[in-house]
Formats: sequence, C-alpha cells, structure tokens
Amino acid sequence: MTPSRQQVCQSTAGKLSAALPTLGGIPAVIGLDGFVDEIIAVVDKRYDRTRYDAVKTIDELGQKILRAAGQSCNYELLVKQTKLGGNGPIMANALAAIGMSVTYIGNLGFPAIHPVFQELAARAKVISIAEPGYTLALEFDDGKLMLGKHQSLGDINWDTLLSRVGEKQLRTLVDDARLIGMVNWTMLPFMSDIWSKLQSEILQGIAGKQRMLFIDLADPEKRTGEDIADALAILSRLGSQVELTLGLNLKESSEIAVVLGLPAPTEGAAAEAAIQDTAQAIRQKLNVACVVIHPRGGAAAATAQHSAAMAGPYVTQPRISTGAGDHFNAGFCLGRVLGLSLEESLCIGVGTSGYYVRNAQSPTGRQLADFIAALPAPQQ
Repeated sequence: MTPSRQQVCQSTAGKLSAALPTLGGIPAVIGLDGFVDEIIAVVDKRYDRTRYDAVKTIDELGQKILRAAGQSCNYELLVKQTKLGGNGPIMANALAAIGMSVTYIGNLGFPAIHPVFQELAARAKVISIAEPGYTLALEFDDGKLMLGKHQSLGDINWDTLLSRVGEKQLRTLVDDARLIGMVNWTMLPFMSDIWSKLQSEILQGIAGKQRMLFIDLADPEKRTGEDIADALAILSRLGSQVELTLGLNLKESSEIAVVLGLPAPTEGAAAEAAIQDTAQAIRQKLNVACVVIHPRGGAAAATAQHSAAMAGPYVTQPRISTGAGDHFNAGFCLGRVLGLSLEESLCIGVGTSGYYVRNAQSPTGRQLADFIAALPAPQQ
C-alpha cells in the first residue's frame, strides 16, 4: 500500500531527527555563484514616509509599463531586505543551517568577502574567488522579476578556480565530499567547461566512493538551444562517473523537454500535472541517476528504480519567495545523502522550502524536523 502524505511526513521527521547528531560529519562542497540580493517592492501608491501600497502582480506592473509607452514614468523601488543571493550561497546556507559540514566556493568578494555573506561564512567554510554579482529581486504575489548585474560572473572559470582554490585542495574537497552541488549554469558562462574539467581532471583521478553531484541549470531560457544541448551532453557523460541529480523547476523542465525532443506538456496546469512522467522521461533520455522537478505546489522525482510525487505546504502569501527553490534543493539533496526514500527526500525538500517561505529564514535541523512532522496542507 502506498503511504499517505501524513505517513511519509512522520517517517521523514523521525529519520531526520535521528540523523541530526551525525549531520556535521557529512561534508558537502557547493558552488559556484554569488550575488548580493536586494528584495524589492514596487510602490504603487505612497501615502506618507512609512505607508504605501505595493504593486501586487507582475501583470499589474506590466500594464503600468505598457501605459507608459511614449512618455516618461518614475517607479519607486523600495528595498525591503539586502541578503546573500545566488543559487549556490542560498543552497549552501540552508544546508549549513540544518547542520551539514559545508564548504562554499564562489564569487563572494575578492580579496575581501562582501559583508552580506558573513552569515554564510560563520556557518560554513568559504573560499571566495571573485567579486559577487548583484540582483534586484522585484517580488509580487504571483512571482518575481530578477534584474541582474552579471559582469563579474565571467571570472568564474577553471583557471581562476585552480589558482585561487588550488588543485590539491580542490581535489581533496571533491574526494571527501558526500555531496557536490554545482548550480546556476545559465549565469556562469564557463560552467560547462568547469564541468568537463571536473570530469577529466578531478573525478577520474580520485577514489570511486559514492558521492552525489547535484546540478541546477537555473532558468536556461536566455541560453541557446545548442548551448543547452551541449550542457546536457556533458551531464550525461558526468552521470557515467558519479551519482548525478538534475534539479529543475516547472518552467525549466518544460524547456529541457523541448531541447531533448520529448513529448511532455509545456504549458501551465498540464505541465504541472505531468511532472512525475516528465522527470522520468528526462532522466531516461540523459541516463542520469535522478531528475527532480519542483513547481510551487509540490515536487516529483524519478530514478531508474522508482518515481514519486509529494504535495508541498503551499502558502498563498509567503513572507519571501526568492530562494525557495534553492531551499528545496538543499532539503532534497540532504534526504538523498541520508539514504532516505524518494518520497521522504521530496518531503524534506518541500518542508525546507515551506519553512523558509513562511519564516523568511532557513530552518535548523530541529526546526525542520518539527515542521515536517506537522507539515501543513497546501493552501488553496
């Protein structure tokens, strides 16, 4: 009999609780991006210095912009929070908060680490190799618009990695790691080359013990289909050497299905309803260990042996949404590293993300286990 959602939550919470004392002995290496994020509301009406109405939806902002065609307009951007950003730092910070032993490599400021990353530096070992990028994250009730300054991301390349980390230290970190996370392929122009060099110059020269490599492409729409196909071919080759998991959100899964020529639905509710089948189809096409897809309402994953889906604790008015997917990735990877079932790994993923969007902070391991034990039903 298939266990109920409540039964999966109870078993997951129990296993996570039991594992908490051991998490500090599980090493992870995450990279390679780094951003300073400003979380921003777009002001619709301002009444005085402290009172205002925010633009509620992306559509509403779009209509305002369209009406401004042919004339000048002024939009006030209210910075609600300045925080560490980038797929890698957010994922690493979440894993470290839960209790894993994390080393982060990326562009957090060079030669001095930017102050916004001090929280991460206090929780994890950080090796910064370049200046950060900057993101203006305009948040709305129905999503977010990410406006980025990315010039420094070109400094994230194999030569910089070797010169500022050191080949010996990089090899040791990869050799010791149970989890390796390499995320934000889209914004890092030399990531494909780094993957190839990781395969040919590092992984082939170290012991063949079990380790998980997690990849997140991070919204590849702005890259060409040829670039995406080339990157996926590298991942297929990497998947022959290491336990590779590809993480995708709903939009990304549709884009990858198109590039791979798969007959998966690509629009709205139909695409979300098919995520379990889409995950399996992408996994089979790439011949990797696992593919996981996480729309806002839940998640699904597929391995060669099994596929599963999990409804998340969706909330209609999150305190924060930027970074929710990275928190899902952290939780899901933790479940896989701990040897939990696919359903339980999905449960930790949606639980980590659900806690974060409700509280605007990463959970500790204890907070996460307690939250999962009573995981809220999705709001309608």
